[in-house]
Amino acid sequence: MFLVVFRNRKRAGMDHDAYAADAAEMEAMALSQPGYRSFKSYTADDGEVVAVSEWDDEASARAWGRLAEHRAVQHKGRQDYYADYTLFACAQPRVHRFKADET
Repeated sequence: MFLVVFRNRKRAGMDHDAYAADAAEMEAMALSQPGYRSFKSYTADDGEVVAVSEWDDEASARAWGRLAEHRAVQHKGRQDYYADYTLFACAQPRVHRFKADET
């Protein structure tokens, strides 16, 4: 598994409808990419967003990052949407799981 964590803050006054449309398009496109496993996004009370995507491997995640359509929206994000962001990429994350018994 390859894990990508994208922490970001949006610009004040950005076009939220345009962002939502671009995000929906990118999520739909990611679903069809080889090696895609999952995507979830969480917004904190202070406005910071943490988005987590899981991929089969680093090559799959990098291929997604290099897709022309994705690159265009990445550029648009830097120009129009994000005040700042940090991307973390992790190969072979250590995973611990717990599931409570439902009895």
